[in-house]
Amino acid sequence: MSRDHDKLVRDEVPDAIREDGETPVTHRASGEEYRDRLADKLLEEATEFAESRAIAEIGDVLDVVDAICAARDIDRDYLEDMRAAKSDEHGGFVEGIVLDGVEPTPEHKHADWEEPE
Repeated sequence: MSRDHDKLVRDEVPDAIREDGETPVTHRASGEEYRDRLADKLLEEATEFAESRAIAEIGDVLDVVDAICAARDIDRDYLEDMRAAKSDEHGGFVEGIVLDGVEPTPEHKHADWEEPE
């Protein structure tokens, strides 16, 4: 009986399944399907890190980022330049700042903003 997975896997996974005596059922994604599956894989790997906090999961995230760059013909150095520019403009995440809310000044109040009682 076949088990359904329907997800992008690492290139060597079908070989490992064969070595275990099973038969992988696969197809090769391309174009928009491949880009969509990479986006799904990025969320999957990021979620696995969020749940486990395992550093190895960060490596998986970076592997997916590299594949996204390759699929979109984006040089990793260009991506790093974009990251650095955003960090220069808005800062990074090293200080642990959590935005709990924003209290508007009188000139920035929205029409639906209510004064606290």
